Amino acid sequence: MECALKLPKKFPKSLPKLNREPLLVVVLGPTASGKTALALALARRFHGEIVNCDSVAMYREFEIGTAKPSPAERAEIPHHLLDCTDPLADVSAGEYARQARQVLREIVLREIAPRETERRKHLPIVSGGAGLYLRALLEGLFPGPQRSEDLRIKLRSRAEKHGPGHLHRILRRLDATAANRIHAHDVPKVIRAIEVCLASRQSSRPTSRQTMTELWQQGREPLRGFRILRLGLNPQREVLYARINQRAAKMFDNGLPGGGLIAETERLLKKYGDQARPLASLGYKQALQFLRGEVDRESALAAAQQAHRNYAKRQITWFRQKPDVHWLAGFGDDPAIQAESIALIEREILN
Repeated sequence: MECALKLPKKFPKSLPKLNREPLLVVVLGPTASGKTALALALARRFHGEIVNCDSVAMYREFEIGTAKPSPAERAEIPHHLLDCTDPLADVSAGEYARQARQVLREIVLREIAPRETERRKHLPIVSGGAGLYLRALLEGLFPGPQRSEDLRIKLRSRAEKHGPGHLHRILRRLDATAANRIHAHDVPKVIRAIEVCLASRQSSRPTSRQTMTELWQQGREPLRGFRILRLGLNPQREVLYARINQRAAKMFDNGLPGGGLIAETERLLKKYGDQARPLASLGYKQALQFLRGEVDRESALAAAQQAHRNYAKRQITWFRQKPDVHWLAGFGDDPAIQAESIALIEREILN
């Protein structure tokens, strides 16, 4: 979406002092709040480059259900960590953070000779709603034990049989503090917390027996070398939910190029099988249930809408706990919100 504002095309004449750390802008907020539109408007204004922070948008060929920027928008503005992962691969939050930190350094620094670099007048903009990935990038992750796929399969099976509350009760017995921080319906995070607790208890070294909470409090390596400006989109809840419902309905529309989300899911299922990671994500999961005959089309759409609304609620709760966020009371495609964001960035640049 083009920015509706009539703004100067040139970068501000007053640039930050050379000894200042480069500015990093983070656009965060719930799904369907207009993060992409705001990131694009800021990138056009400040010679920006956008770093994706949506875990599903990293996967190639998954288009409709991810609401990625259009091909024209991707051609206009440099995008990073978008369409870069094989659908059968698994990208952890830690691996995302490693790649994203490297990209950020490349955006603001240019190599001019061996062991020599110079600053570039490009603004890195991280945009997305994956809270864990964003935390990994900005705050770092704890040095937890390796994944145990066997344990994860068993725990997922229990969740399917007894419901997510069953796993949450297990976690509460192992680490009550972690249980208080993780929503009972956030099954992946509950499973990881249980995995950490059990792995620590099985260790032969008593000193290494730590809970998830204890590991959270140590060993994290935050992102360094940047001044971070966090812009949070906070539209009215009822209006956000209405937009979520409309977007999900549009995704399920057969009139879309390629036949909509169900047709796209069917093509991806035939090509990659049900082992493709993104097929378990919101929208694709419900489309897959329809293709398997588990629900009718209307029920699949209603389930997708409900799942996205629930996800938005969890995102809002997650981001509200983060400090130093400049909250913007509206959607990212609103010219007034874009103008407010631009003013905040210019203040950071000129001060």
